[in-house]
Amino acid sequence: MTTSHTSLTPPALDAAAQAKHRRRIMKVLTKRTFCTLATSSPAGNPHVAGVVYEWAGDNLWVHSMASSRKARNIAASERAAITVPFRRLPAGPPFTIHFQAHAQVVPMDAPEVTNLLSGGKLSTISRHGALEEPDGAFLKITPTGNIHSYGPGASIIGLIRDPLNNGARNFRLDAYATSEVAV
Repeated sequence: MTTSHTSLTPPALDAAAQAKHRRRIMKVLTKRTFCTLATSSPAGNPHVAGVVYEWAGDNLWVHSMASSRKARNIAASERAAITVPFRRLPAGPPFTIHFQAHAQVVPMDAPEVTNLLSGGKLSTISRHGALEEPDGAFLKITPTGNIHSYGPGASIIGLIRDPLNNGARNFRLDAYATSEVAV
């Protein structure tokens, strides 16, 4: 019996292709509003929650209660992981963007938050009475290292023929300035 092993390493992209892929991913992150937020407790117990988010600057922002499990976990570890699922095709699994992140709990009256709110940012996550919540807080989530994706930039035929080797891509966020993102 002969077995073949195929590398699951994402294809190397030249600088122009990396920049194009980065713009594509940043466009998705700025337009979408749902993600899963993964944290872990100081005891190492994992927790994942679906949340509504808004991308502002270089950060993903979530409104939460300061006493919630996700906020307590972030306050303790300052770490989180994010997955943004989204559909491009009507069938098959959704495409994804995922990354590890530095995270912090930011009070609703912090100058950074009030500046964003007065500048018209964070409206997606601050509506429906969120700003009146006495226990309310914002979670500021900043990607660290590589941002990984599955699907964006891959050809549909390539995904159908070889889904393990055609859909994965990644880039280092700090390698490019986010100011080039056009929304």
